[in-house]
Amino acid sequence: MGRTSDARERILDAACGMIRDRGYSAVGVAEVCAAADVRKGSFYHYFESKQALTRTVIEGHWATERARWIARLTGPGAPLDRLEALFAMQADDLRSEQAAGGAINGCLFANLSLELSTRDPDIRADLEAVFDEQTTLVADVLDEAVAAGELVPETQVRDVAAALLAQLEGVVLFAKLRNDTGSLDGLWDQLRRLIA
Repeated sequence: MGRTSDARERILDAACGMIRDRGYSAVGVAEVCAAADVRKGSFYHYFESKQALTRTVIEGHWATERARWIARLTGPGAPLDRLEALFAMQADDLRSEQAAGGAINGCLFANLSLELSTRDPDIRADLEAVFDEQTTLVADVLDEAVAAGELVPETQVRDVAAALLAQLEGVVLFAKLRNDTGSLDGLWDQLRRLIA
């Protein structure tokens, strides 16, 4: 029986971190291969191009994040408390990132959206699908909040969900720009005002 290779996973892990930290254009295939300790031939065995790699990175990163989002949003507690826990998790992730590496690199999906959304329609579609699903997950909890009497029945939950995520991404952008987690302070208070 042959030996099982983890080369594909090493490539994905290396690429995810490098693309999030430095951007798509600043990362080359040879550099990803060196970081993953694989030969270029192995790269092309698994991925036909850097674009294909990036699309797989988006898919894999969202699969991991989706599980974390669902765990927060479907756990115990009132709907708005669960939303608060989700946004607190996002802020805590950025604080941990800065403590570990000295920099806030931001959101992989937002970073790629800013860099590639006008240049690569396939990657743009993948990113739109991620943000659409995030919006749906948040809107579902807002629907629960309406049903529980935490929000008024007239709440346009999909619009509010999109506004909450836009506010989160904006705060993350400022935190990245300033390399300052202070931008995250009071995030839930800001979001609560949007909900109200």
